[in-house]
Amino acid sequence: MTLKTFKPYTKSTRGTVIISKKVLWKGKPIKSLTFGKKSVSGRNNLGRITSRRRGSGHKQKFRKIDFFRNKHDIEAVVERIEYDPNRTSHIMLVKYEDGERAYMLLPQGIKIGDKIISGNNKEIKIGNCMPLIDIPDGTAIHNVEMKPGGGAKIARSAGTSVQITGSDGGYSIIKLASGEIRKIISRAKATIGVLSNPDQKNIKIGKAGRSRWLGIRPSVRGVVMNPVDHPHGGGEGKSSGGRNPVSPWGQSAKGLKTRNNKRTNKYIIMRRKKRV
Repeated sequence: MTLKTFKPYTKSTRGTVIISKKVLWKGKPIKSLTFGKKSVSGRNNLGRITSRRRGSGHKQKFRKIDFFRNKHDIEAVVERIEYDPNRTSHIMLVKYEDGERAYMLLPQGIKIGDKIISGNNKEIKIGNCMPLIDIPDGTAIHNVEMKPGGGAKIARSAGTSVQITGSDGGYSIIKLASGEIRKIISRAKATIGVLSNPDQKNIKIGKAGRSRWLGIRPSVRGVVMNPVDHPHGGGEGKSSGGRNPVSPWGQSAKGLKTRNNKRTNKYIIMRRKKRV
């Protein structure tokens, strides 16, 4: 995929950089594989805001992505490559030998007409899905299950992958993009390859309106609020707040560890790298 720029006719087009969709399918998605997506604008079932700075955004249809890959030993052919507004990676429409169609995340290097397959002891080929125990060390993988049969949970965004670094008994050791090294049961499945659309990280929104299409509302700094609204608020003129950075509820915003899941600590060999 290539990046697309615009002639600087306006202030917004001068800085806009987006992903070119020239090679993607121009028509509508398969109707049976989509359903309506209701925007909740960051609110819960009581109508209270639980996720700040979210708006409705543009109307979208949700594509049903096959994260389970349960059709074993049946080849599928890639019919077309599509854009999905609900995720950063592109998706592909595949057709199985029995006539069933499904959407899957598109790895880099897959072209229309390529064949993919799921199952045990399959060829180490981009797009094929198999248990971690059948994948050699050093292979880049994505769509990794946390537990067998639970569906892919790890490495699902554009341009990402994880790497198998070894094995330990009935577990495979994988290194995540964050630098974390953890153990996953070797019977869990993963897909070979690196996900598509790596240039997603290089886009520039260009204007506030495009953020609103994506459902992103404006963000207001705490130091310009009143003391009743934020701990950083108040003061005469410009003020830094007079305390260490915190959230509106007083929780430290300078690297405080909030993870509280002792049940899975035994699977983490090395924590992710700290941000500098």
